[in-house]
Amino acid sequence: MTEETTAMPMSDAGSGSERERRSPIEWLRDQREHRAHLFLLAIMLLASIAVIDFQTWLVLTISGIAMGAILFLMASGMTLTFGLMSVLNLAHGAFISLGAFAGGTVLAFWLDGFASSPSFLTNLVAIIPALLFAAFIAGVVGLVFEKLVIKPVYGDHLKQILVTVGGSIILMQLIEVIWGPNEIPVTRPEALSGAFMVPEALPLIGGIVLEKYRLVAVVLGLAIYAGMLWVIDRTRIGILIRAGVESREMVEIQGYRIHLLFLGVFIAGSALAGLGGVMWGMYKELLTPHMGDEMMISVIVVIILGGLGSIRGCFYGALLVGLINLYIGFVEPRLAAVATVGLMVGVLMWRPQGLIPVIKV
Repeated sequence: MTEETTAMPMSDAGSGSERERRSPIEWLRDQREHRAHLFLLAIMLLASIAVIDFQTWLVLTISGIAMGAILFLMASGMTLTFGLMSVLNLAHGAFISLGAFAGGTVLAFWLDGFASSPSFLTNLVAIIPALLFAAFIAGVVGLVFEKLVIKPVYGDHLKQILVTVGGSIILMQLIEVIWGPNEIPVTRPEALSGAFMVPEALPLIGGIVLEKYRLVAVVLGLAIYAGMLWVIDRTRIGILIRAGVESREMVEIQGYRIHLLFLGVFIAGSALAGLGGVMWGMYKELLTPHMGDEMMISVIVVIILGGLGSIRGCFYGALLVGLINLYIGFVEPRLAAVATVGLMVGVLMWRPQGLIPVIKV
């Protein structure tokens, strides 16, 4: 008995010393295996800073993170519906366009006087309603879409692909009927326009110029990401949704109406697509009926990169896509068009399951 008890601490101490004696190569291998998303992000940052001067690199990095944040807003809704409901909604791009036009209507027509004011507080009177209205319209249309299109094909991915592609065409046509087929210019609110210069007195970063809108996009993307993780991981609704994914029958036996929970998830996913759409519309300052479909390749790449159904994976995948587009576009503009797809191919050859391989959150 005494020998066993004394041997166990020695074994623990031995394993601890083995961990301390790990070589840097072994540590890197461990990071590559268990923290693939952080490993790849660090490799990308270090490789880019080696070929780009620091101040330019910093501006490109902030711009890339901003683009990634907007991509995350657009992709998170599709990730949410697939990860929690196993629904492949290829009409997601139509909800992005719908949100862009709804929010753009508020900014360009209804509250254009507030949006063009030099006062930041006055601008907020236009910006906040535009964001909320975009999310609301996309969510309401998502409610109808789920009832008429998605609900009859739960559990059948092939039928989901067919009916959602058809639903996307119908939504695109409705957008053209309501707003017309022509492009609509949308000027950013005065508070989000332009840039500011970091004081030159600050070391390393002094003198660089940062665009206001990109910084706002970063803050909003981080807030949405944190909010989604909090709801899924820490709230009762999140627990019920995750339990429903594991065993729908068990949740229904407890007296909960699981279909209402999944309906709420689909509405939330549609609203997030609309929110991402209005942010992308302000970024481009131009609305077109097919702008959502044009972003679907990037959205699908982000979802595949991160791992199907993973909200964390979607966030890091969006950051990687945004960063590589800016870095490659600066170093070799001719390769910018294939950078995103090249990144996806490289990651899938390395990790076919994605960076954070979970089907559930």
